[in-house]
Amino acid sequence: MDAQRASEQTQGPITTTDRRSEREVVVTRTFNGPAHIVFDAWTKPELLMKWWTPKSFGITFISCEAGVRAGGTYRFVFGHPDFDQPMAFFGRYLEVEPPRRLVWTNEEGEEGSVTTVTFEERDGKTLLVLHDLYPSKAALDEAMASGGIGGFPEQFEQLDILLGSLPSAGSA
Repeated sequence: MDAQRASEQTQGPITTTDRRSEREVVVTRTFNGPAHIVFDAWTKPELLMKWWTPKSFGITFISCEAGVRAGGTYRFVFGHPDFDQPMAFFGRYLEVEPPRRLVWTNEEGEEGSVTTVTFEERDGKTLLVLHDLYPSKAALDEAMASGGIGGFPEQFEQLDILLGSLPSAGSA
């Protein structure tokens, strides 16, 4: 653990992506900030819109609706210069346990995943673990080939920048 901390201090936070099975991918990252601030960045639309889309993808966040409670729904609408119509991503929140856990469905297609994100606070930092469970091997293969999963490191860098600008994000 100390070697990992030393590495993060010299190289900055590292996002790891691990395909755990034919249907599951796990992404981890430690953020400099308490769990309640990191959780807010995942659940407040005005914060989500500042970091969610990787800038290199050329996507703009048009609107964000998030009824963050068990049974609540979300709808994110994005634009891209290559598409005539905006793209919508939507689903339901299955579990919401502030500031420890979020679980939601991704219902924009037949092969949507269920995403679980946990937030574990350690010494004023937050270990975030994201699990995406897909309904089939083919669905995960397609998600990986599309580049969406590969966008996490850039997204999380953007989240780091946002967290650094928020009040009390750097304090325990």
